[in-house]
Amino acid sequence: MFLGAYHFDGTPTELVPAYERLLAAFPPDSLDLHVCVIREGGLTVFDACPSASVFAEFSAGATFADTVRAAGLPAPRVEALGEVHTVRRRQTVEG
Repeated sequence: MFLGAYHFDGTPTELVPAYERLLAAFPPDSLDLHVCVIREGGLTVFDACPSASVFAEFSAGATFADTVRAAGLPAPRVEALGEVHTVRRRQTVEG
């Protein structure tokens, strides 16, 4: 599993509704690991793909760019983070 980060810069109160529209465009069972963090100056979304090559293809693809644009989000800064070594989760957290 490969983890990447999508950094959306802007006002969080404006970005969150657009992010929710983006999330609704993907079936829940298509997300292996997905975390959205509200930070000062925007949102960062951590998302896992099966491999680095799948991440690279997905994050640079026209379909993803079109879906981001249609949701009303700015183009993200994309960061390839690396292979996931361990995941521990105590409970499901929803905002």
